[in-house]
Amino acid sequence: MPPSRSPSRPSPLPLRVLLTVLKTLLVVLLMAALLAAWSVLIEPRWVARRDIAVQVPDWRGPAGLKVAVASDWHIGHEALKRVMTIPRANAIVDEINAAQPDVILLPGDFMSGRGEDGTTPEQIAAVLGRLKARYGVYAVLGNHDWWTHGGRFNKSLRAAGITVLLNQAVPLPGTPLWVVGIGDRVTAHDLPRIAAQQLPAGAQALVLMHDPASARELPAIPGLTVAGHTHGGQVWIPFYGSAVAPHGWPHDQTHGWVDVGRQHVYITSGLGVSIYPVRFNMRPEWVMFTMDAAPR
Repeated sequence: MPPSRSPSRPSPLPLRVLLTVLKTLLVVLLMAALLAAWSVLIEPRWVARRDIAVQVPDWRGPAGLKVAVASDWHIGHEALKRVMTIPRANAIVDEINAAQPDVILLPGDFMSGRGEDGTTPEQIAAVLGRLKARYGVYAVLGNHDWWTHGGRFNKSLRAAGITVLLNQAVPLPGTPLWVVGIGDRVTAHDLPRIAAQQLPAGAQALVLMHDPASARELPAIPGLTVAGHTHGGQVWIPFYGSAVAPHGWPHDQTHGWVDVGRQHVYITSGLGVSIYPVRFNMRPEWVMFTMDAAPR
């Protein structure tokens, strides 16, 4: 009978291996903490000004027309819960005014949530009413504005000197251009075809809407078309696109120039945040477009 053997025991890991594993784990945890701090505390408040030149064939508007676009402010009171407080919004208004735009377009979602923290349309209008532009300030309401109180937003913004459009086309004073404002699609206020039918034949226009999906029903309108709503997904993953895209919108088409129907639309990443207070690889922005004639 062969001699019995005691069961073998696994050799303990060398101390050096254990230290290496612990160091790696600490590095991973530190990187995760830094990434979280960046995404929650820094990038959502790191607003970019983007300057974009737009050339339009046979442009009939003023040469070098400067059009500022500032969307999705999502303004609220509580500094610990809201990225865009009223003091921060006032500072951005000052920055836009300092750039001396000729026209300002505001594509909606001015309210954070539904005003649960006590923020009112009148308080927001007092901030945005400070915006100044030679040819005026134009706005459409977003889904958060309608969910809060669309009627109060319309009234308060207009009282503050802002032209609020709901599926309307109006002349841009002192120019041959028009401004077209399309209602919000999420809350069933958009009638893009009705708005476009108000344009004279061959008119050039500045078109603003909250939801870029509204552009699917537009005819081709020469000029500039802008939208908001998507926030660029707030988190942009390289080689993939937005981590989240609203209402079935393509995850790789939430920011920048996108062809929607027959329109070439600029979708802005907006200024605030919604649902989750995080941005990563998708800075908040306001945009200054400079409009000129395309070379022949």
